[in-house]
Amino acid sequence: MSAREGGAGLGQARYTFRLRVSATARTELMAEWDRCRWVWNECVAKSRAVHAHNHAHPDDRLTCGPARLDRMLTEARRTTPWLRDGASVPQQQIIRDFGTSRAKAQKDVKDRLPVHRRAGMPGCKKKREALPTLNYTRRGFRLKGGRLHLAGGIVLTVVWSRELPADPSSVRVHRDAVGHWWASFVVPAEVQPLPATGAVLGVDWGVKEIATTTSDAHDLPHPQHGMKARAKLTRYDRMVARRRPKKGRAASKGYREAKRWRAKTYAKIARQRQDTARKWARSVVSDHDAIAVEDFRPKFLAKTCMARKAADAAIGATKKALVEMARKHGRIVHLVNPAHTTMDCARCGARTKHALPLSERTYNCTACGAVSPRDKNSARVMLHRAGLNPAGVEGPRPPGAPLPEAA
Repeated sequence: MSAREGGAGLGQARYTFRLRVSATARTELMAEWDRCRWVWNECVAKSRAVHAHNHAHPDDRLTCGPARLDRMLTEARRTTPWLRDGASVPQQQIIRDFGTSRAKAQKDVKDRLPVHRRAGMPGCKKKREALPTLNYTRRGFRLKGGRLHLAGGIVLTVVWSRELPADPSSVRVHRDAVGHWWASFVVPAEVQPLPATGAVLGVDWGVKEIATTTSDAHDLPHPQHGMKARAKLTRYDRMVARRRPKKGRAASKGYREAKRWRAKTYAKIARQRQDTARKWARSVVSDHDAIAVEDFRPKFLAKTCMARKAADAAIGATKKALVEMARKHGRIVHLVNPAHTTMDCARCGARTKHALPLSERTYNCTACGAVSPRDKNSARVMLHRAGLNPAGVEGPRPPGAPLPEAA
């Protein structure tokens, strides 16, 4: 499977590869995860104890930062042989992860965000529910002979789909819901510039078509990956519902198998959506120097009658893939405010008095008489708002002509 890439600017990028894990390595990884999970749960217990103490004794407040938790881990490793048998690097890193999670939850409370938008305080990781995740810094792993050697003598075979552009600074070994193991390497990001084309593009997001652009050749129709797998998902959902254990009882083998089949189907759909988004983003970035993208946030669609179709469209993932691909290849992306883009005329700039209903798919300007498909008009409005010259849509600009920047 190909690597997954990300990163911001010239910061860092992630490359994720599949792992071939032997039975011995799997046992060692799970033993390492049991120790890290114990450390996490101890951090949760310590944090709750400190919170209860501070609530009962406001004048004698205690802290529960990473330094205090590190001292707790040092003492625990000194007195517990089972914990000391594991590597210290993943145990220290899980304390850092706990501190990050706890700080985010506290920040949301301090900022008075609505309860449904807050990140909850970190809770205990249960053995049968939490997915194993082990983080290693540079001193906790090395690559030798194409294999990944982790601290503690764990050796893993990596399915290399491409070469790493630089030496990784850290790696995260984790298992997904299907049961597959992955290694995610962090390396310095590199910009790979593409030759200039002189063309610009406006992108408007939608549900019937995921992306409507000012160029017909780059429109992205709705592939409906989730719709095609709905019958299989419905079957697995019923199997999970029938086999769900009663409260207080352990899950049966059939229940765990049904959950794994369902997770495998969802993982395939996610891969299909990601593959479609990346291929489209690559073609758009290759053919255009600057792209005006609607800064669309599709979360509100989850509360409408289009929730299922909007979720299957994966507009957020497609937008993210486009922005990351443009950043990787040195292209310019303008995020445009979507307010009133369906009400403005791309030719004269006039605005209609009333918002157009979704059933009306043709835009008719009463000021200049322009008639065009609604989404195409919105895509051209993106170019105007970004300060780009719409003439660059039809072909390359004259030699030496400057490319306008957004105001």
